[in-house]
Amino acid sequence: MKQINLQDNLRKKFIKKGVKMMAPETVFFSKDTKIGKNVTIDPYVVIGEKVKIQNNVKIFSFSHLEKVKIENNVNIGPYARLRPGTILKSGSRVGNFVEIKKSIIGKSSKVNHLSYIGDSDLGSKVNVGAGTITCNYDGIKKNKTKIKDKVFIGSNTSLVAPITINENSVVGAGSVVTKNVGKKSLALTRSAQVEIKNYKRK
Repeated sequence: MKQINLQDNLRKKFIKKGVKMMAPETVFFSKDTKIGKNVTIDPYVVIGEKVKIQNNVKIFSFSHLEKVKIENNVNIGPYARLRPGTILKSGSRVGNFVEIKKSIIGKSSKVNHLSYIGDSDLGSKVNVGAGTITCNYDGIKKNKTKIKDKVFIGSNTSLVAPITINENSVVGAGSVVTKNVGKKSLALTRSAQVEIKNYKRK
């Protein structure tokens, strides 16, 4: 009963502060949640402890946030999981089915779909394609991925940490990258496509 009353009180407090919620009864806060101005939270969002949200932020449905800092003009979700130690810088975007842990997503950077970013530092204006994974755990220790400003990571890419992708470089879709990538470079690891003409199944 205490928990229900606490949630009711927190919802009322945030509505009074101007937080827009379509279905407040489906949104859950923590006692220490901090929220700025002009924030919209869609139904079925869970905000765990130690979450700070600044201004002009939109959180779409079915997202889960815990021990994270969200700066201004950020969009999150739907179905995003933001784990402890994550910082989303101003103007960044985290889309659907994205999990981020202990990482900084730089200004105006985008991780839009179906990706895992862990133990990583992303610079500004980075674009991370769908299905990208930072391979941060080697079975013994966690390793760091650094992606510098204006890098484009193609879809379905694995970045094997520790690794640095330097400024203005491109990683081709479907690559498994194990070595650092220099500035203004294209990194590509892909098997040659084989095509057998007039093939008949046995």
